[in-house]
Amino acid sequence: MKHVLLALALCATVAMPAAAQIHGAFSEATIVPVNGRLGGAYLQFDASSATLQGQLRLSFYPKLDFGFNGGLSRIDFGGNTRTSVRLGGDFRGQVAAQGENSPLTITLGGAIGVESADDFTILSVGPQLVMSRTLDGAGRWVGYGGAALLLSRYDINSQSDTDTSFPVRAGVEFRPNVDMRILLEGQLGVSDEIRDDMAFTLGVLFPF
Repeated sequence: MKHVLLALALCATVAMPAAAQIHGAFSEATIVPVNGRLGGAYLQFDASSATLQGQLRLSFYPKLDFGFNGGLSRIDFGGNTRTSVRLGGDFRGQVAAQGENSPLTITLGGAIGVESADDFTILSVGPQLVMSRTLDGAGRWVGYGGAALLLSRYDINSQSDTDTSFPVRAGVEFRPNVDMRILLEGQLGVSDEIRDDMAFTLGVLFPF
């Protein structure tokens, strides 16, 4: 089962370029260990679109990891349905780890992403924060939350402008075993003039 999920996520990552973490946190705050990898496959919904995407996270240095995501989205915009491609990447650095000195695991980083379709392009960049905490003694449930400050440049139907938004994310991971995690995440797009106010993501993640 693990190998099937891995193949699906890698196919999504290769065949569908990316969304970075512009559209969500997509995992709790713990950094991938050095030479470790974390794959993921996600289905995201909001009022006007549905998106299928994959993620690959890598680490080459302690307390620092990088993410590459890929996705295709079907957008209902102005009464017309379009297919968009998402491209991007992100990085995170660990500021604190849950333990005696901190009640939370905290990471800071940044993301850049572009979404493009016919007469529809959005380029977004900005810093991000993710915090998480194990909710039970067995470590099967992890709650997390975070936020980003995004500056977006958009070109829609030949009209160009900029927008600043403050997406807030909250989610939970369930870990039935060491090889798989199930994720449910919600995002509220505060002051976002381009994207929908609410988005929900269901995902499966697996370290390998």
